[in-house]
Amino acid sequence: MEASVILIVSFFVLLALNLPIAVCMGLSTFLAILLSDITVPPVLMAQRVFATLDSFPFMAVPFFILSGTLMEHGGMSRRLIDLAKCIVGRLVGGLAYITIIASAFFGALTGSAAATVAAIGGIMIPSMKKEGYPHDFSAATAAAGGTFGVVFPPSVPMVTYAVIANVSVGSMFMGGFVPGFLLAISILITIHIMTRKMTIAPQEEKEVEKITLGKAFVRSTGALMMPVIILGGIYSGFSTPTEAAAIAVIYSLIMAIYGYREIKWKDMPNIFVIAGRTTAMIMIIVGMSGAFSWLLTNQRIPDLIANSILGLTTNFYMIIFIAVALMLIAGMVIETNALILMLAPIFLPIMAQIGYNPIAFGLVMVITTAVGKLIPPMALNVMVASSISGLSIEAIAKRCIPYLVGLIFVTLIVSFFPEILLFLPRLVGLPV
Repeated sequence: MEASVILIVSFFVLLALNLPIAVCMGLSTFLAILLSDITVPPVLMAQRVFATLDSFPFMAVPFFILSGTLMEHGGMSRRLIDLAKCIVGRLVGGLAYITIIASAFFGALTGSAAATVAAIGGIMIPSMKKEGYPHDFSAATAAAGGTFGVVFPPSVPMVTYAVIANVSVGSMFMGGFVPGFLLAISILITIHIMTRKMTIAPQEEKEVEKITLGKAFVRSTGALMMPVIILGGIYSGFSTPTEAAAIAVIYSLIMAIYGYREIKWKDMPNIFVIAGRTTAMIMIIVGMSGAFSWLLTNQRIPDLIANSILGLTTNFYMIIFIAVALMLIAGMVIETNALILMLAPIFLPIMAQIGYNPIAFGLVMVITTAVGKLIPPMALNVMVASSISGLSIEAIAKRCIPYLVGLIFVTLIVSFFPEILLFLPRLVGLPV
């Protein structure tokens, strides 16, 4: 039997059995090598896993994860929420606005969607419920805020794509700011429309923490300096993305222990365990995805799919629409890094044929997978919000639909007009 048939069929069968995505990719690849008629020794799979992970830029991943974990446990989220309260706290629906603005700030620190939902949602969902906001609306708002975790830099999926596509990590990071702001604006507009129909009064002054904007800004300066240090080091040429990630760990450790004093040295073993588990999960997925993607390429499946799509249409906008739709559907069942590793080799040749910039396409992939975190059955953001709120995934996902409409609209706009994504990298002279 052909290896491609065994690979695809076994992958979807294992996925239907609800096995972890890394197991699905690894086992389907091994079965395809073992049972098919291709003359490839099984040991080659282990070699491909190692070759995928043997990359200097990938060393940034555990550093960014550890830095984000330190930020999550180091009191950053509360200070960012205080800053957001001073900006929008007295507006109608102010707590919902605070959730989104604080999520945008925190996402730019951690690079993790799940951490953003957990840190901000853990504080804001109970607060919103206490103030009379519908419970499912509060949870859905926190889940939507997690979208920024992988769009604003630093972003682990951006590092993954940059390694696979051989493009600049710095250009990917800089390109994430404009779509991140556009996604935030679409969510804020949706909140404005939705809260107008609610009987939620603006918070009274006594309900908003009595702290001036200046004082709140000073208190959160340590947290806000994190992206400045990371991106400043990269764009000034002082450090590579991997070195900047290591510097971020040192800075976040100093701020958490000696600056905000919310972590003690005795807490560090537990933080290392949490960061280690997350890193291991991602890197196992990355390694198995490398072997899976190699076999896909070996069997010329990307070429077959590319020719099939180009055979349907040569219209630029239709091809982009098909790509975004397929990535959204795949994002419903496949983890972000695995999706990028699986689909980038398939779509990059198509994008090259229609003249689509690879950095812009990488940003589209990251944005699309971020939006996909709100769509079941994967719906990572919704799952985290469900665990915090105690509501069912179905109830929260239903409340996310208005947010999804705006987010998908923004995704299509930036996908159809990639110059929006390349504006900032070009403005600062980064390679695009």
